[in-house]
Amino acid sequence: MTLHRFALAAAAIATLAAVPAPGPGYHIIKTYTLGGEGGWDYLAYDSVGHRLFISRQNRVMVVDPATGRQLGEIPGFERSHGIAFDYKTGHGFATSGGDSSVIMFDLKTLRVLGRTTAAPDADAILFDPATGRVFTFNGDSKSSSVIDGQSGKKIGTVDLGAGPEFGVSDGAGKVYVNLEEEGEVAEIDAKTLKVTRKWPMGSCKGATGLAIDRAHHILFSGCRTKVMAISNAAEGKLITTLPIGAGVDATRYDAGTGDAFASTGDGTLTVIHEDSPDRFSVVETDTTMRGARTMEIDEQNHRVFTVSAKFGPPPAESTAQNPRRRPPMLPDSFTLLILDR
Repeated sequence: MTLHRFALAAAAIATLAAVPAPGPGYHIIKTYTLGGEGGWDYLAYDSVGHRLFISRQNRVMVVDPATGRQLGEIPGFERSHGIAFDYKTGHGFATSGGDSSVIMFDLKTLRVLGRTTAAPDADAILFDPATGRVFTFNGDSKSSSVIDGQSGKKIGTVDLGAGPEFGVSDGAGKVYVNLEEEGEVAEIDAKTLKVTRKWPMGSCKGATGLAIDRAHHILFSGCRTKVMAISNAAEGKLITTLPIGAGVDATRYDAGTGDAFASTGDGTLTVIHEDSPDRFSVVETDTTMRGARTMEIDEQNHRVFTVSAKFGPPPAESTAQNPRRRPPMLPDSFTLLILDR
């Protein structure tokens, strides 16, 4: 997401003013029990094929969100995480954090085309259309691995100096990524593979999900300190922070409505409206499902997708031996939720 300074601030404000005000709150309109074993991480919506890709530990599920029907899956992962699409080449990419690799697959057939080594703890991933490159964000390695979208081969590494979380592209040669523990945003030149700027996000710590309003160069960072940090990427500075729920993992921005979303593990979805490029407001907090911390949106019909499951009680020994150990997921309870206004 390359960030240029506003050409005309007045024109930008006028554009946002033309967006209709948010209507009644988002609510669950459909639920589909997908079942299957294994945890989950990122969701990615294929806007061309109208399919939802869901990372599920050792595979990626592909689902028709209109019917809840599973269309296929991509195997061969050790802790699957992020998913990205290159529509020009017809290639998809997904990270396999357990073996530090990226799997390239055919978008139409879902057939695996190849695997390349990224770096330990390869997690989030994005495709940058300006350069045709794929960027992975490797938490433990404090780096980004860069892959050619055509060949699927690794072509470089960006040293970030800190553990990254989610990233976004501005579509014009800049990539932005949250640095989790530092509570900072890093800007990467997608051509030179150099970090060009970093800036702090105030009270934001544990920065995870990241979304972008490309038209107005605004970044939305979800923070584990229960705030969304909103930055002006053109100026490289924080604009404001607003409250969200606990346990955020994903943020998204819908250019058609001017709404930014934060999905949190406490079972809420916070909606923040971009009133102007320097003014934002929380317009609603909606109920999802406990554990529904990751999310995706369909910008064509403005629907929100999230997933979760039902869990049993934590093992008795978890309190003493491993207080962060998660309770077991109940068999075949993994569920897709679709929200609309």
